[in-house]
Amino acid sequence: MRNRQNPPDAPKASAAFRVGAIALVFLIIGYQVALFVYKASVSAVVAHRDRPDTVYVVDRALAESLLVIQRAGEGSPSSSTPSISSTLAIRCAAPHTPAAEAIHRHAASRRCESFPFDPNTASREDFMRLGFSEKQAQALLNYREKGGRFRRKADFARSFVVADTVFARLEPFIRIPQTDLNTADSAAFDALPGIGPFYAGKMVSYREELGGYSFPEQLLDLWKFDREKYDALSDLITVARPYRYPLWTLPEDSLKRHPYIRAHEAHAIALYRSATPRDEWTVERLVAAGILTPETGSKLARCAAPAPAE
Repeated sequence: MRNRQNPPDAPKASAAFRVGAIALVFLIIGYQVALFVYKASVSAVVAHRDRPDTVYVVDRALAESLLVIQRAGEGSPSSSTPSISSTLAIRCAAPHTPAAEAIHRHAASRRCESFPFDPNTASREDFMRLGFSEKQAQALLNYREKGGRFRRKADFARSFVVADTVFARLEPFIRIPQTDLNTADSAAFDALPGIGPFYAGKMVSYREELGGYSFPEQLLDLWKFDREKYDALSDLITVARPYRYPLWTLPEDSLKRHPYIRAHEAHAIALYRSATPRDEWTVERLVAAGILTPETGSKLARCAAPAPAE
């Protein structure tokens, strides 16, 4: 009889099968070990999540993918994405150490608020509530501490820490008070663009001569205070409570001290009042009578209080 022999490649196939079987065993053991470690770590997090000294940084996508694997291994359907919030809870009210608080401030997402604010007086906390980081808020404070001032909304927009999208959101809420010509001091006037100590002093002294500003354009009465200089700051100034000049009640000696009224005009006004009924006491009538020039009359009309009733 002829001896039957195994094919030449049979030993190779048998060896490959053994290697594959061993690899499969190690793969199963590795999976079980990984699953055990994962379950143990999740249990530890859930058991100790209320410890005030512990900060857990969780990647939501990674955690949810792990839960999918776990549920698939347990035989539960894995087509739907589980919610990580149903497994982990966060105790926000728990006290934390300073180190944990620091991590929370830098890593936790901030809720941006929008509310009326003045960038020249807002605090660090206000800026952070508005959506700026702690470093950005400090940069804004440093700018102010070095003498910087946001005169207009556009000045705030030009700050290097204010992104265009942030400014677009906050612009309707910016409140920068205008300088009131009747209450500001020389230092406030000096801070206006184009106004140095000389004009700041003149603005105060002219206010005293007038008795008070009645309208902002009266600044044009100052020596060499031209329209260009006025236009550069017109949006920054106001007259909250316009002064009403008592043209019809002041005596002649007081009238001639007003910058708009000369001595002979003051005398003529006094005579006009004594010889004319009160219902004809108007600046327009003074101009028509030739007592005041049209230019002076237009200015006084914006200043003078109405004539008192009889």
